[in-house]
Amino acid sequence: MIPRARRLTIPLAGALVAAGVVGVVGVTQPAASAQTGPGDVTVKAAPQTPAQAVSFWSPQRMRAAKDYSEELGNSVKGFGKVSTTTPDGKPGTVPPIGAEKTKAGVSRQVNLPNTVGRVFFTLPGQNPLDPRSWKYCSGTSVQSRFRNVVATSAHCVYDPVSNQFYDNWIFIPSYWDGNQVWEGKAPYGIYPAKWFQAHDDFVVKEDYDYDYAFVNVSSGFRLTPKKVGSTTQYTTTPAGRLGDNVGGQGFTWNRSTKVRVFSFGYPAGPHPDGDRPFTGRTMKWCYGRTTPMPAAPKYNLQEHIGFKCGMTAGASGGPWLLDYRSRTRKGYLNGINSVAWDSDGNDRYDRISSPYFNSETYDVYAAAANRWTQ
Repeated sequence: MIPRARRLTIPLAGALVAAGVVGVVGVTQPAASAQTGPGDVTVKAAPQTPAQAVSFWSPQRMRAAKDYSEELGNSVKGFGKVSTTTPDGKPGTVPPIGAEKTKAGVSRQVNLPNTVGRVFFTLPGQNPLDPRSWKYCSGTSVQSRFRNVVATSAHCVYDPVSNQFYDNWIFIPSYWDGNQVWEGKAPYGIYPAKWFQAHDDFVVKEDYDYDYAFVNVSSGFRLTPKKVGSTTQYTTTPAGRLGDNVGGQGFTWNRSTKVRVFSFGYPAGPHPDGDRPFTGRTMKWCYGRTTPMPAAPKYNLQEHIGFKCGMTAGASGGPWLLDYRSRTRKGYLNGINSVAWDSDGNDRYDRISSPYFNSETYDVYAAAANRWTQ
């Protein structure tokens, strides 16, 4: 992020005791322009139609897209006195899709979640045909009333440089860039953004204690390649709702700051020493025990939690999953890859952090979880 007077620490881009199940009810239909909703929720309609956003992204453009977080700032070295992060209410839980009547469990095996994928977008105010405008982050499908919500970082939906929401925003769950065959890249379809929900304190103040966002996506599309002479053209067919195809992670907030979580994402950026151990072509993961992180006043960052992990830029927006079960590939969203840390000053990222999920996080989630899209 490049605020007016400060720069972001390089964002990543990066036993469940349920207090009850919170239902998601009601539907709201805000105006198309950005506005502040209940709980300081900024709501903005996607600038492109679903068809426009999907048709923009060819496999070649996806391959050429760069992780945007690498461009937003430099790393912060060192590890100061940890901040005080506490719940602002009772803990709450929304179960994953398909697990509404089951109890949470813990798994030590790691089957990668189908819900996690890559987010693609173009920078607002720039020529979308310029490859320098093609960017990506990570994200995950989460439980919602209409099975149409993607959780990611706020800096993966809102550009702190131009102070605008991104263009041509799409989500591809289980993205895999193993070859040039389209079906390998988007096995469950492509889901374009319809509505963005972010906390007003990120949009207005660029406060990274609120670096999370929830995006309502339209029903998906599948693209089938067809050779026409020397060129490849693509035809689209409906893919249905995101949550029906890949499920959705649960959501939980106001939990302990010291829990064990899995983090997933698509890292590709370098360490401060220039080494690039990841390509962004496949999903990676970390596992560890979270603790409160030090404050970083120049980013308004005071209430992050983090754990040891060496993922780099590109993993931004990837989920932290509490009580992840490998058999079901589901858990409870308890954080989002937001900031990378070089805590020992050796020019290697060794920790990632997320905003602490509290009742304000739930307010933003609930605004998206109740919104209908076609």
